[in-house]
Amino acid sequence: MPVPQPAPSQLLIRVAASSVNPIDWKLYSGRYRWLIPVHFPAIPGFDVAGEVTQVGAQVTRFKVGNHIFAMLDTHSGGASADYAVVGECAVARLPAKMPAREAVALPLAGLTALQALRDLGQVAMGKRVLIVGASGGVGHFAVQIAKSYGTQVTAVCGGPHVDMVRGLGADYVIAYTKQPEFSSTQPYDIVLDLVVQRPVREFFPLMASDGNYVSSLPSGSLIAAASASSSASTSASAS
Repeated sequence: MPVPQPAPSQLLIRVAASSVNPIDWKLYSGRYRWLIPVHFPAIPGFDVAGEVTQVGAQVTRFKVGNHIFAMLDTHSGGASADYAVVGECAVARLPAKMPAREAVALPLAGLTALQALRDLGQVAMGKRVLIVGASGGVGHFAVQIAKSYGTQVTAVCGGPHVDMVRGLGADYVIAYTKQPEFSSTQPYDIVLDLVVQRPVREFFPLMASDGNYVSSLPSGSLIAAASASSSASTSASAS
């Protein structure tokens, strides 16, 4: 493949490391072709770390020689290559003591956790958060982010990962193989479901009346529930 050329607001990166996320194989399997179509030949991968070798005319925060990490702002990826282009807005400086192979595991999973809790879940101090899939790539970031906001975190994970998740700061840890129910003495303000194996309606009895359910994957039951919720809100507003 030819070396890509950066647009005026983009950087060209010589790739030192890239990562693999579940979204990569799901996109290329065709599972979500109705949502994000992939046109072959295509280069997979969204997370990249490396050195800036060229900058567009409108780039102001970075220069050639900077070491960076980023999540590529494209629909189909492109990180699994010798070179990749990325918009300046999606790039951060690589911390001096962090190897590229570690930093490259941060962008997609970390941003997913941050946006799910901060932007969609409306996380705030004192709220009660349930994180299902707390030991995974997104989940282990979500536990730490939720705790940084001063919340009470209940984390659900497999038995072998209980100690690890508790070490990340979770207040309560549920091993789903031993305790299949996730109920609490107090309702949850936010449910972050990163496994998406249970119908969304099963979580509603566990949630506060104004709680937020956030999922990392589209599903039929989630879309139906969202549509029903939207219709109910519209009816309530109209009345």
